[in-house]
Amino acid sequence: MELLGFRNYWDFDPQEEIPYLWAESTAYWYRGTLIARIKGGDLYNAPELQPVIEEDGSIPYSREKGNILRPIDIEAMCEKNKDLLTVIEDSTVKMIVKEYEKFNKKLDIFHVAFSGGKDSAVLLDLVKKALPKGSFIVIFGDTGMEFPDTYAAVEYTKQQCADDGTPFYTARSHFDPHDSWRIFGPPARVLRWCCSVHKSTPQTLKMREITGKDDYIGMDFVGVRAHESLARSKYEFENFGKKQKGQYSFNPILEWTSAEIWLYMFYNKIYINNTYRKGNARAGCLFCPMGGGASDYFRHCSYEKEIDRYISYIKDSYNSTDPKQVESYITNGGWSARKNGRDLRDNKFRCVESTTKHILTITVTNPSTDWKEWIKTLGMLSVNEEDYSIRFEGDTIHFQVKETKNGYVVSIPDSIVVEKPKFSKMFKQVFRKSAYCAACQVCETNCRNGCIKFTDGKLTITDCIHCYQCHMIDSGCLLFHSLRHPQGGGRAMKSLNSFADHAPKRDWLVAFFDLKEDFFTEHTLGPMMYDMFRRFLRDAGLNEKNHFTPFAELISEIGWESDTALGLMLVNLAMENPQIAWYINNMDIGYFYERNQIEERLIALDVKPKDAKSIVKAYKRITDTPFGTSLNFGYVTDDDDMVRAKCSVSDNRVILYALYKFAEKCNMDKEFHVSYLMDDTIDRDGVSPIRIFGLYDEEELKSILLGLSSAYPEYINATFTNDLKTITLRDKTSDDVLNLFRED
Repeated sequence: MELLGFRNYWDFDPQEEIPYLWAESTAYWYRGTLIARIKGGDLYNAPELQPVIEEDGSIPYSREKGNILRPIDIEAMCEKNKDLLTVIEDSTVKMIVKEYEKFNKKLDIFHVAFSGGKDSAVLLDLVKKALPKGSFIVIFGDTGMEFPDTYAAVEYTKQQCADDGTPFYTARSHFDPHDSWRIFGPPARVLRWCCSVHKSTPQTLKMREITGKDDYIGMDFVGVRAHESLARSKYEFENFGKKQKGQYSFNPILEWTSAEIWLYMFYNKIYINNTYRKGNARAGCLFCPMGGGASDYFRHCSYEKEIDRYISYIKDSYNSTDPKQVESYITNGGWSARKNGRDLRDNKFRCVESTTKHILTITVTNPSTDWKEWIKTLGMLSVNEEDYSIRFEGDTIHFQVKETKNGYVVSIPDSIVVEKPKFSKMFKQVFRKSAYCAACQVCETNCRNGCIKFTDGKLTITDCIHCYQCHMIDSGCLLFHSLRHPQGGGRAMKSLNSFADHAPKRDWLVAFFDLKEDFFTEHTLGPMMYDMFRRFLRDAGLNEKNHFTPFAELISEIGWESDTALGLMLVNLAMENPQIAWYINNMDIGYFYERNQIEERLIALDVKPKDAKSIVKAYKRITDTPFGTSLNFGYVTDDDDMVRAKCSVSDNRVILYALYKFAEKCNMDKEFHVSYLMDDTIDRDGVSPIRIFGLYDEEELKSILLGLSSAYPEYINATFTNDLKTITLRDKTSDDVLNLFRED
């Protein structure tokens, strides 16, 4: 409250033990009345406090009205809500007991994942009430990046567990964050190597140590709540292998609200991590790429020394000496938007893949591990000087490896890449692992058969059964994935500003579809407008070398202002136009973005300030066309906030077209999991139909896919049985899907 400037409007005593307000996201409530909101804020700048102004021009409960804010009467609140709390607690305890009884004779270990935050503190108290003493353990996953106040909460809880006989363990990576941030580069939203390296892997290793089994099967009680985020709102109470391989997870407090969590803590006098009193809504990692905005400001004010240490890692890693550029990279979130290793200093290629004259070559420089160990994960290796062969799923595949001064060059016919995509994918990963492996042990924990071991940092692979689980990692190796360079080493953002200051208008589209072929000679646009509009038309599939395309004819016949026609055009634009793709990939459905917030994001990605303004300005122009008014792609509010909305698509064949275009753009197999569509963290060439149209409701998506499978079995088959959610596209193309519309 002091940091935000509440004292400019309200009087209150300077105490920190008892709360005055309820904070929900950016809103602040006092005794049931919304009194203020905050807006903006970043690492170094406080968010703007915006008091609520009533009809008479006054501010609720302000000093002008002679008020002083009073702390919440905790005792009265607990008494008032006692009956409600009893019902919630009893039902949750019964759920935990039922889950324990269901798996008690089947699993090797039960454990509570403790983080030191409010949710895990409540969860642990509930599990203690539900389960017999000694039937479970507690594991604190110490990332080494926790809030300083969290360690006090952990020590308090550890002593409590010692007093009541509950085993308490700490799992921590052999990497210190000081080292891992320098080795991997700073973590980012789509490069969250930190969760695997610092959290799940150490916990799995600790569990193996406790159980004495590499293939243990455990139950992890987790304090995840659906109210925390859109992603977590889709969680289920129970799942297997989604959080950690070979392990069940159960989320007993999934449906609890934050109000119920706090009520339970106050009522049961549970230790409160002091970081919450400093304005922090969560107590996870101290400087997380998923944070930003006002939360970064609160953290920096509370823990300046610790935060500055991480900022120094980012500065040291960034490939720029321009102070303004470095500052923008940090404050505007460029570091957390990183998708590869392009911006990292001294990040030289160590594994380069290229194809020339029908030969795929992989050049490895200064490898950190022996490729002959990693290739054991694919099959049996045979050698004759520089010629090698490997038995892979019944086939013998030949390749060459030639030693160089500081590495080697691998050669294999590219026909094998085409004919055996599964093999080629993992074959490339073998050499990525060889080049980059830093013994993070993620591969070791993925292997439930104990075949992969790192002893004193040295890799050994024995008796591999070829389950390929060690290949089920981003790019095959987390370090390679974090440091990899974009294809060709270019800067992908150069052409992002596709329309300059001349984004399309509705009357331009009207003229185009009225004049058709004649538009290119009879239009009335200025030279720059015409060039930018042609780019838009080309990327939408409507213009090819100044000719009205067959796709444009189809769109005209459907009715270009219909949601069906607009949906088809949007799919093409999402796949071909970087500016439209950026809006889709970087603006979440239903979120209100301030103009300067979007501009700062773009500037953080090396877009020039002038171009960033053009891109923001273009969004309003585009959403003022039927793309916004009919398809409901998005809109701009009266306050100039930019919003992307769930699209209104009445013909599900548009989704079918999007699926085919997505598969073609990504150059992927025609069979994939639904989860691949839902995962926004994957760096890929195509844009998922889920992201394009906002199809995040799993039941709605399931209905659409099953409906398409029933109506067009020769095009698609979707399976939703026994947690197997797969999509199989037939031997068709996106053009074949368009023929379905032409047949109408």
